[in-house]
Amino acid sequence: MGIDIGRTLRNFLIATAIAGSAVAQTEPEGRVDAEDVVAAIEAATRDQAAAASDAVPAADATSAQAAPADAAAEAAQRDPSRGQVTNLPLPRFVTLKTDEGNARRGPGLSHRIDWVFTRAGMPLRVTAEYENWRRVEDQEGLGGWVHYSLLSGVRSVIISAELADFRASADTDAEVVLRAERGVIARVLQCNEDWCRLTVEGERGWVSKAALWGVEPGEIIE
Repeated sequence: MGIDIGRTLRNFLIATAIAGSAVAQTEPEGRVDAEDVVAAIEAATRDQAAAASDAVPAADATSAQAAPADAAAEAAQRDPSRGQVTNLPLPRFVTLKTDEGNARRGPGLSHRIDWVFTRAGMPLRVTAEYENWRRVEDQEGLGGWVHYSLLSGVRSVIISAELADFRASADTDAEVVLRAERGVIARVLQCNEDWCRLTVEGERGWVSKAALWGVEPGEIIE
């Protein structure tokens, strides 16, 4: 049980004032009015309490209101179609830098490896971001979380058709300069809405996007 210091002090002062009043009856010049003393004490206590309630709770209320407001503003500004780390579009395509890239179950070295990518330059689709990690998937939808240092912004595609014709221009009637089989990786030079100009083993040509994986329909690359 707590002790009400204010009440104890008030009772003590009342007792003291009453005692002083009794003494003053024999000494008229030193009379002490007990009610005046108590009234003065109560007035001072009320003033102090009011000052404290005005100062401390006001600051607490401001802090309490500011935190939810900041969180709500941040959530409202976050665009789900943009990466929370890079602010780049999601999903988007990147390429694997190395001959080996571990795809983990979660964003961190403590998570188990679910898949290993083994073809440098292969296209991968980024679907999420967390700190230095990117969740990626290949053409078959396999993948996991890969450290960003293993990825490159250089664009490539993989031939998804049984056989793709590389043409001299972005036209179905243009001359065929090269044919590539399914699974061949080619570097992207440029793309319009329906065609991409690619290079593979020193050869260049235009290929219909319908025969490719690693570029979005309608995506323009210059």
